[in-house]
Amino acid sequence: MGKHAPVLEKPTLDKELDKLMLAEQAVYHVRRSSTWIGFAAVFLLISALFAYSYTAGQPGTGIIIAAAAMAAYMAMNIGANDVTNNVGAAVGAKAISMRTALMIAAVFEIAGAVFAGGRITSTIESGIVHMNDMPSRDTFIWVMMAALTSAAICVNIATWSSAAISTTHSVVGGILGAGIAAAGFGTVNWVSLASITASWVVTPFLGGGIAALLLAFMKIKVFYREDRMAAAGFWIPIVIALMIGTFTVYFALICMDRVARVPASYGLAAGLTTGLATYLLFAGRIRQEAMTLDDNKQALRRLFRVPLILSAALLSFAHGANDVSNAIGPLSAIVSASAGFLPEPYTVVPLWVTLIGALGISLGLSLYGPKLIYVVGVGITKLNPMRAFCVALATALTVLLAVAIRIPVSTTHTAVGAVFGIGFFREWFTRNSQLRVEFVRRKTGQSEFRQRDEPGPDETQRRRLVRRSHFMTMAAAWVVTVPASGLLAALLYLVFRAVF
Repeated sequence: MGKHAPVLEKPTLDKELDKLMLAEQAVYHVRRSSTWIGFAAVFLLISALFAYSYTAGQPGTGIIIAAAAMAAYMAMNIGANDVTNNVGAAVGAKAISMRTALMIAAVFEIAGAVFAGGRITSTIESGIVHMNDMPSRDTFIWVMMAALTSAAICVNIATWSSAAISTTHSVVGGILGAGIAAAGFGTVNWVSLASITASWVVTPFLGGGIAALLLAFMKIKVFYREDRMAAAGFWIPIVIALMIGTFTVYFALICMDRVARVPASYGLAAGLTTGLATYLLFAGRIRQEAMTLDDNKQALRRLFRVPLILSAALLSFAHGANDVSNAIGPLSAIVSASAGFLPEPYTVVPLWVTLIGALGISLGLSLYGPKLIYVVGVGITKLNPMRAFCVALATALTVLLAVAIRIPVSTTHTAVGAVFGIGFFREWFTRNSQLRVEFVRRKTGQSEFRQRDEPGPDETQRRRLVRRSHFMTMAAAWVVTVPASGLLAALLYLVFRAVF
């Protein structure tokens, strides 16, 4: 009998799909230790005592203490639900262990929140509803308290349901609902809200588009080259240098504005210098390692581990800078209003307020994060280190851009959009790329490929590289989050005012 012609479809796809199906089932069997609830309760108490030590004797101490505890609760929920987007890709690609991922995320989340968290907090604090539009200062305080409580409850429910919702949606919806309940539709800054809502629509597509372009670049310039290791040794150091250089510019121009105003020319010079130094540091090592490895997929994945870890750290920093506002924005507004100050854009957030959010996010991630890490990192589509690097870098760049222009985007939207962008690009590339066809021909020595038997609808659905069930579930959760949080916040505001 003659030798069968090879098929063009990926021969390992069935095995990958079976693993995905098992991973989806395993998500629902992750157990929680009751000890972790004790740690969470202790942190809430410490946060309340922390707030008391800074506000004792000042007006509104009681409500500030309660708000601090609620902000700590919200921050832990953000850590459990939202930070999974930062390291899920790295864990899903098996580039780093779960424990290492949690440590990286915790450290860089705190750094991002402390150094750059205040920029977005001011938008949450006063950009959606303003104290001047409220009947009284107390009304504004209870609006923020209701919004914070509503958002925390919604995110907590979503986390236990394995739904990676947007914490930004939750807090913005809460402020919107409570503000309308307190003072009507006229109190809402609809222009600011429109820009935030537009960012929610744009960022998933932007993150997905950037991720797909990065993956296309890597496939064309590295993966499908005749000598993949030589190509990887050339391009990976350049990509790392660009990533670190870009982050340096962001840090100099955005994060340092609390200390000193850095001219744009200095920031660009710092980025160029850091990028060049990074290239010189990594280029020789990566090329030397590439020369010692076999020219196969496993070796290529090994080379992408370092840039993937760096991009996960960068994404954690960006998330801390952006999403800490969801926990501490309402708290900062309550602190300012209780002291008689008018919350305004670009005000400096007290450091103790920022620390509650930063530490709470890291604690929530450590205690409750692994469950959703597997959903984002494994459940949507198959990720290897190269694909995961594209996801992490695309998400980080999109979120850093949002922080720079002071728009509170949804990190969840961006990260999940990037993962879906990778998956849909792979589906298109597998079916249509002539470059891939030529590569397979060179590797197999075959010029013709046989087609599989026409699959039925169930098999067609199963063989898709993007799990449509996750797409529909997440899309539904995102649509529901804002009205659900808004309605709950409106109800809570009415209860708070009736009781207090």
